[in-house]
Amino acid sequence: MANYSVTVFCGSSSGQNPAYAQAATALGQGLAAHGIDLAFGGGNVGLMGLTAAAALAGGAHVTGVIPDFLRAREVEFPGLSELIVTDSMHTRKRRLFALADAFVVMPGGLGTCDETFEILTWKQLGQHTKPIILVDILGWAQPLIALIEAGIAHGFARPGVRELFEVQSSVADTLARLVQLRG
Repeated sequence: MANYSVTVFCGSSSGQNPAYAQAATALGQGLAAHGIDLAFGGGNVGLMGLTAAAALAGGAHVTGVIPDFLRAREVEFPGLSELIVTDSMHTRKRRLFALADAFVVMPGGLGTCDETFEILTWKQLGQHTKPIILVDILGWAQPLIALIEAGIAHGFARPGVRELFEVQSSVADTLARLVQLRG
């Protein structure tokens, strides 16, 4: 039986508040402690690098998926359990999707939002039923949730889209939920 695997979407920078870096490190440590595999964007930068480093240090199987053109820009993470190099961002997202039993969204910028909305859209269109957890560190996810609520309020999204994801307020709550989902 394959291990439970979580794809984490998060920033290629660490943000301004040290709490973001602390949360990323705690997530990586917690995934390893619970025997959960990590798939991520493959870069050795920002929150993604911190999450991967902590998961690797804890003994987790960590798979990085990085497009060839980003290898130099993001500085690929050395010493991963597995590194998959893709030909495009689209292929990267498909591979990260295929590796996931669940998705965890940590703080990040445009790339994180892009990945999050794509995976939410795929779920809305019935392409998967995998859990999607937004980790609301310091209220980071509130503007994203407000955008979804605005779509509902203005008639561009159905109220049922709220059921596509769940929000957890801490890494500890997220890890507890992942353990519950894994069964």
